[in-house]
Amino acid sequence: MKRILIVDDDRTVRLSMGVMLRHCGFEPEAVDGAEAALASVRREAPSLILMDMNFSGATTGQDGLELLQRVRILCPETPVILMTAWGSIPLAVEGIRYGAFDFLTKPCSGPVLLQRIETALAMAEKGTSTEEKAFDRSAIVGRSAALTEILDTVKRIAPTDAPVLITGENGTGKELIAKAIHDNSRRRQGPFVMVNLGGISQSLFESEMFGHTKGAFTGAAGERKGRFELADKGTIFLDEIGDLDLNCQVKILRVLQQHTFEPLGDSRTRTVDIRVVCATNADLPAMLRERTFREDLFYRINAITLHLPPLRERREDIPLLINHFSRLTETDRRPEFSSEAIAFLTRLPYPGNVRQLKNIVERSILMSEGPVISLDDIERANRMGLSEPKPETGSVNGMTLEEMERTAIENALKKHSGNITNAALELGITRQALYRKIEKYGLTTQTK
Repeated sequence: MKRILIVDDDRTVRLSMGVMLRHCGFEPEAVDGAEAALASVRREAPSLILMDMNFSGATTGQDGLELLQRVRILCPETPVILMTAWGSIPLAVEGIRYGAFDFLTKPCSGPVLLQRIETALAMAEKGTSTEEKAFDRSAIVGRSAALTEILDTVKRIAPTDAPVLITGENGTGKELIAKAIHDNSRRRQGPFVMVNLGGISQSLFESEMFGHTKGAFTGAAGERKGRFELADKGTIFLDEIGDLDLNCQVKILRVLQQHTFEPLGDSRTRTVDIRVVCATNADLPAMLRERTFREDLFYRINAITLHLPPLRERREDIPLLINHFSRLTETDRRPEFSSEAIAFLTRLPYPGNVRQLKNIVERSILMSEGPVISLDDIERANRMGLSEPKPETGSVNGMTLEEMERTAIENALKKHSGNITNAALELGITRQALYRKIEKYGLTTQTK
């Protein structure tokens, strides 16, 4: 039986809708406001939510929009139908933009409401059967257009054995994408072997990758399988392939071309059946021009190229990631991030990308004491002798949260030529708040 959550401050509406839904074979649960709704969703995600847009006596619909955003973080797959007696086209558009499935103006007839409910439930079931069951993306969090485009490509190429090159800044989730390719391939029952090539010295490269026999070199006390052999019948993920020196590039090229190798100390050729996925944050085309990366190896590994955008280019995924990392944090407490804290975290530049956000979320939860994490809690956790993770790209140095905020404000002001209104809109804060932060950081609206 499908459970439908009714959120409305009008007792008569709750009772009448509950009777109608129960009569039609649904399991209704009725609550009178946002906090009760969130408590219900945390206990168990409903099949559908019918949500009024006003709970505090106001008629702007802001109550419903704020609750909608919080609900979408907790259960992003649950369809939400908004209801209001103060309906308007702009409000409907805003609700849909925030992720609502549909929008109804009160009073609404029973047959119309039931038809909308049935349509929403049917669409949700179709989405589950075609996307979630056919294509496993369970480890990847986000619904941005940029991420969706990448996953669409992964869905198409995963069933093949085509070599894939994943590029992007450190911390963007290249390993997760590589694992998604493996998990959705015909090799998913085989091993997934991850190798950080940047962490293997040239002297140990052949032993690590190809294995060795007993006595092959000083200290080789027994036989050892290399990473390629361990990946047989599965997928090998070669991370940081741009860090390989030319000598090691030559050695790895033969394996990728012929799928054969010889362990150290053994003249017998071994054959492996593997799929190769590589990743790098290096500029391989520039390395080709500088002749620090082999052209034949480059074309061998990039039959398909996937470029992962940095987190700053898919900010709409940040609230979902905050909720995801909150659930993963090893603690008995499950505090929530305030809307102010989420807004602040959403506008940071994140030179360390998703990995950096994860660290900030974990520290904030572990250092906080109350049920709600405020902006002050985040800043306090950052001051507790815990430095921000060093970004691993370019010449950017590690930054504190305050430094990141200052940078974000400077960039917004520069982008909009000092226009306070436009800069505040991009940052997601009020003009007054922006003026206070400009004063705090000693900035100027004058741009060069």
